[in-house]
Amino acid sequence: MTETARAGRYATVAIVLHWLIALLIMLQVSLAWRMGGKPTPESFAVFQLHKSVGITVLFLSLIRLGWRLVNPPPPEPPGLKRWERVLSRAVHWGFYAIMIGMPLTGWLTVSASRIEIPTLLYGVVHWPSLPGVSDLATAAKKTAHLVGERGHGLLALGIYALFVLHVGGALKHQLFDRQTPILPRMAPGAVPGRWREPRLVLIALALLGAAAFGKLVQPPRPAMGPPPVATVAAEPSLAVEPAAPIAAAAPPPAGETVASTDPVAWRVSPGSSLNFTTSWGGEAVQGRFDRWKADIMFSPEALDRSKVSVSIDMASGKTGDGQRDASLPASDWFDSAAHPKAVFTASRFQKTGADRYLAHGTLSLRGVTRPVDLAFRLKIVGDRAQMSGEASLDRLAFGVGQGEFQAVDQVPAKVGVHVDLTARRDRR
Repeated sequence: MTETARAGRYATVAIVLHWLIALLIMLQVSLAWRMGGKPTPESFAVFQLHKSVGITVLFLSLIRLGWRLVNPPPPEPPGLKRWERVLSRAVHWGFYAIMIGMPLTGWLTVSASRIEIPTLLYGVVHWPSLPGVSDLATAAKKTAHLVGERGHGLLALGIYALFVLHVGGALKHQLFDRQTPILPRMAPGAVPGRWREPRLVLIALALLGAAAFGKLVQPPRPAMGPPPVATVAAEPSLAVEPAAPIAAAAPPPAGETVASTDPVAWRVSPGSSLNFTTSWGGEAVQGRFDRWKADIMFSPEALDRSKVSVSIDMASGKTGDGQRDASLPASDWFDSAAHPKAVFTASRFQKTGADRYLAHGTLSLRGVTRPVDLAFRLKIVGDRAQMSGEASLDRLAFGVGQGEFQAVDQVPAKVGVHVDLTARRDRR
């Protein structure tokens, strides 16, 4: 038995771990109360912090348990009744079960979730899924998720009960039963029987501070837009030459006719972008697809024979937040495993004004094909063209947003699509 154990108190390492874990648990409870309700950007950020703190509690609890097994705790006060000893041990081991079980069930729930959102501890360290869970069959994965979710909820109720017993027992012995001192074992220097014990005040203030921090902390929210397209490397299949402003384009060689009675093939230049806009919890969200190809045969003088086909890699969607973006290819959203490409085709064009056109086409997305009209402006000078177009889509018509995301109170049904491209006449 160590010298501190013989003195009737826990070792310094055990004391530090005890109070650190207690503060983190109080923080977790406070964060959990903010996570209910609708999936807003704020609740998403709080959930990510909750996961990080949970894994921290798991590590510290395992260290605490290992320390206890190697370094036996001090003997209990001799004046304790038999039922008090039994209850004390049950509460202590119950806490170990919950401190380890809650992070594990939470980890299981996240790993088996239908929406695959990666875990980044404190936004920095990647934390993997529970081994083997993400590879389960759909039915087994659903069962695992239910087990983790129900288990996490039951353990959460258990921690309230243990907290009342643990704190109530410590206060009982501190305030009413000074013959069996308990508080000095974890708060060295505390005087049994003293109601105005400074250490009790400090403990209460620390726990209230942890709860207040969990209530007020504002973790970094997910980014609401990707970096500018210029910072993203162009897809090799699109790369022809750096895009140049249309005003700088050279006029066609003497004797060359720009107008044509036949459609002209165009090659898209790097720097072109295909973007989408929506909102989440009332906050605007900007998105972009980094990989897409466009086959363009177009001439203002041959609208009846012009045609356009755009193929979009649905796994390349980016909104600026890595954890959220990892969920976009999942079945609740783009379902890119089953439908890797979305294709927009148009072969009917209408001129609506000077340099203004309307493309009547169809969009195939998630196995659903719907008519889509794209209004665009086009300016052609020599061999170069600049185009800017917009369309509005109903995501629900294509099945984008399943489960809780079928509701439109957080993510609206209407999604805006905007394309900006520079192209060069293909003379091959």
